[in-house]
Amino acid sequence: MHLTHLSLADFRSYPAVDVPLEPGVTAFVGPNGQGKTNLVEAVGYLATLGSHRVASDAPLVRMGAERAVIRAAVRQGERQQLIELELNPGKANRARINRSSQVRPRDVLGIVRTVLFAPEDLALVKGDPGERRRFLDELVTARAPRMAGVRADYERVLKQRNTLLKSAALARRHGGRTGAPPGRAGSSLGADLSTLDVWDQHLARAGAELLAQRLALIAALQPLADKAYEQLAPGGGPVALEYKPSAPGEGETREELFEQLMAALTQARKQEIERGVTLAGPHRDDLVLRLGRLPAKGYASHGESWSCALALRLASYDLLRTEDPWAPGPGPRQPAHGPDPDAVQAPPDAPPAPGRPAPPGATPAETGTDTAALAAGPPDDRTRTPEPPARRAGEPVLVLDDVFAELDARRRERLAELVAPGEQVLVTAAVDDDVPAVLAGRRYTVSDGRVERV
Repeated sequence: MHLTHLSLADFRSYPAVDVPLEPGVTAFVGPNGQGKTNLVEAVGYLATLGSHRVASDAPLVRMGAERAVIRAAVRQGERQQLIELELNPGKANRARINRSSQVRPRDVLGIVRTVLFAPEDLALVKGDPGERRRFLDELVTARAPRMAGVRADYERVLKQRNTLLKSAALARRHGGRTGAPPGRAGSSLGADLSTLDVWDQHLARAGAELLAQRLALIAALQPLADKAYEQLAPGGGPVALEYKPSAPGEGETREELFEQLMAALTQARKQEIERGVTLAGPHRDDLVLRLGRLPAKGYASHGESWSCALALRLASYDLLRTEDPWAPGPGPRQPAHGPDPDAVQAPPDAPPAPGRPAPPGATPAETGTDTAALAAGPPDDRTRTPEPPARRAGEPVLVLDDVFAELDARRRERLAELVAPGEQVLVTAAVDDDVPAVLAGRRYTVSDGRVERV
């Protein structure tokens, strides 16, 4: 699988730009701040519906414009598809596939798959748990695009549960009153936790599915990450990936994980009501990276930390290139179009689902008590196995965004050798010397919003 064309309108610094692309290596070279990263950021957005640089869509829209558009032509074997995403900050994003009628943005997931290396990757080792949760969840969704819906369901239920807990916490502090402004409904809602048990069940059900996918992913990544680390830094490992759940237990199946989460929520309820926030679930878990017997965070050197981060990305590439996200099997499948039949349905008055899945690993902001949604109560479960669409994935596009400038000569050489055989490799660099010789290929210069073939 590779991109044959990328077109942007009002995306970041580009009023309009069209870039033809081919298989093999393509390098975008130009001084910092000229827009080369914006190009590969758009490619990454097609694969994840999010940016690796910012948490919201607003900065992606050129100043003064109302919306941004990303279009890409994607070739998979003899078949070519055209994807279009329209970014509308503050409103629902829109998507089209092959110029058809509008589809949900998450329906494009899986058509383009990328593995992106960037300076921000160091946060996978040294950063907060949210960085590692995001890594896991984006890769989970790349393996099984239907998980975008599960993640959105989990975030939506979590937000409503947090709203209920916050209301209860306010009521406790104000002697049974929520402290809501005059004229705002639901003054007794804070003390009414009658629906909390049912919200717990729906949070645990969606959370168990996400947990099961994360655990399966880590099991698949472990040998690949250890192998990649040995290739980057011979004799420096071994590397171990350890999942650290906020809900303790040894559950493996979805049902066992569901019971594990339910027990953790029950145990934490008193403290949750006091603090007004959900304290157990996938949104509070972490991925611990170990070098030998020690955790990489806090103990690994700068070079070792980079090797760990690169090993995770290389392992992701090796995993995705061998998998078809729509292959029949026990894992979740992506419905073609239309409502996701496995989605946890929000209460009638709950906030609408966002145009793209919430950033993985982030705890939703508590923006006030949604009394109507809480009064409506949690939804009924709806379960049906959809048929997979007639699409097949190919080898992911490899994106290396200014990463070679961050590496010493030995790691730069090893990484370049490992990614060079990729079907399509997109590289950005400030100067030509930052592109290793083994990645010789097509060159574009990027300056003042102009992208020109050399």
